[in-house]
Amino acid sequence: MPAFSLLLQAAEAPKGPFAINPGVSIWTLVIFGILLVVLARTAWPAILRAVEEREKKIQAQIEAAQRANQDAQRVLAEYQQKLTGAKTEAQELVAAGRQAADKVREEILVRARAEHEELIRRARREIVAEREKALADLRREAVELSLAAAGKVLERNLDTEADRRLVQEYLNTLKATQS
Repeated sequence: MPAFSLLLQAAEAPKGPFAINPGVSIWTLVIFGILLVVLARTAWPAILRAVEEREKKIQAQIEAAQRANQDAQRVLAEYQQKLTGAKTEAQELVAAGRQAADKVREEILVRARAEHEELIRRARREIVAEREKALADLRREAVELSLAAAGKVLERNLDTEADRRLVQEYLNTLKATQS
C-alpha cells in the first residue's frame, strides 16, 4: 500500500513545470540506477573498447603519416642531391665541350696556317720556276735573234751547235756581270 499512497500523493501534488514530485523523483533515480548498472555491465566495455580501438587507429595513422613525411623528406633530399649532381655534371660537360671546341678550333687554325704557308711556298716556287722558264725562253730567243742578226751581218747562216754555245756563253757572262 505504500506505493498506492505515493500515487495518491503524486496525484494531489501541485502541478507545474517547477513543481517537485517526490514519488516521481524516487522512481526516476531508481530507474536511472538500474539503467546505469545495466549499461556499466553491457554497453560501457563495448564503448571503451571502440574508443580504445579508434585511439589506436588514429595513433597508427599519425605514425604512418610521420613515416611517410620522413620518407618524403629523405626522397626530396636525395632528389635535390641528384639534381645538384646533374647540374654539376652538366656544367662539367659544357666546360669539356667548350674546351674540345677550343682545341678543335686551334687545330683548324694551325692546319689552316700550315696550308696557307704551304700555298705561299708553292706559289713562290712556281713563280721562281716560271721566272726561270721565262728567262730561259728569253735567252733562247736572244740566242736565236743574235744568231739571226749575226747571220745577216755575216751573210751566212750560223746554225751550228758550236755557234749556239758561243752565244750562250756570251749571254751568261752578261748575266754574271749584271748580278
